[in-house]
Amino acid sequence: MEFWNTTWKNSFILIGIIQDSKHPGLVCATITFLYLEAVISNGLLILLIIMEKKLHVPMYFFLSQLSLMDLLFTTVISPKTVVDYLSGQNTISFSGCGIQMFLELIVGSSEDILLAFMSYDRYVAIRHPLKYMVFMRPKVCWSMVATSWLIGCMNALVYTIYTMHLPFCKNREIRHLFCEIPSLLKLACTDITKYQLMVYTMGVALTLIPLSTILASYTLVLTAVFHMPSKQGRQKALLTCSSHLTVVALYYGNVVLIYVLPSAYHSPERDNIFSVFYTIVTPALNPLIYSLRNKDVLGALKNLLGKGPSVTKL
Repeated sequence: MEFWNTTWKNSFILIGIIQDSKHPGLVCATITFLYLEAVISNGLLILLIIMEKKLHVPMYFFLSQLSLMDLLFTTVISPKTVVDYLSGQNTISFSGCGIQMFLELIVGSSEDILLAFMSYDRYVAIRHPLKYMVFMRPKVCWSMVATSWLIGCMNALVYTIYTMHLPFCKNREIRHLFCEIPSLLKLACTDITKYQLMVYTMGVALTLIPLSTILASYTLVLTAVFHMPSKQGRQKALLTCSSHLTVVALYYGNVVLIYVLPSAYHSPERDNIFSVFYTIVTPALNPLIYSLRNKDVLGALKNLLGKGPSVTKL
């Protein structure tokens, strides 16, 4: 097979879920709606957390960071997908592909770590409520967020540089929604067995280690919740935990199917669907999951609109 002279002026052809669909217009409209909903809901949630002093507690600080990551995640993918369909061009430059991969890996990897820190926050709040503001003081919270972004940046930098320096074949078609490592490696014209094994191993580690931390934290949390003497306290704690666990299930469920499931179980069509869920659908649903049943967030929204009293602290 012929090699492709990979320079920054070359381009790839993205064949994503819209191109594979029998109803591309409907899929494009759905992606547009989900993106706009994600921008509005995540942006509004960040604004509420910044403006409402009663929400200046660790749980909502982490939630604002999650909303920021979701906003960036879907912005890296959705606008280009929609514009490509409307313009009739689904190409992406070599440099654009590298930038898209880098940004997607930063946000995705950072969100992996942040969700684990958020579960630890709930563990401390429920298991050690009297020491909560000591364990989760501002310096600690900022350190956790910085660690999430730092690990994400390091992971993205290493993988993007190595992947984009591979020799690619003349076939420029990426059968995926965006430039993601597994789909791009299929175009490599060299032996990448060892690199694929490293990508798989690191993907499993970066997914299962935070996920194990989350499951361990919530096992301890739920044990404590069910021993609470107050029924109202149990309900409030379960409501908060159920929101986070729903977000974890939505995000990690699709990530596991992409990065942990053996390659024999993958297909371009299936991977496209999974990618849409964790890069477009999940960022649109997360703020709704956290806010629709959250009295503090709804109270802050009423305050912003000038329709209600100040919210009470969680």
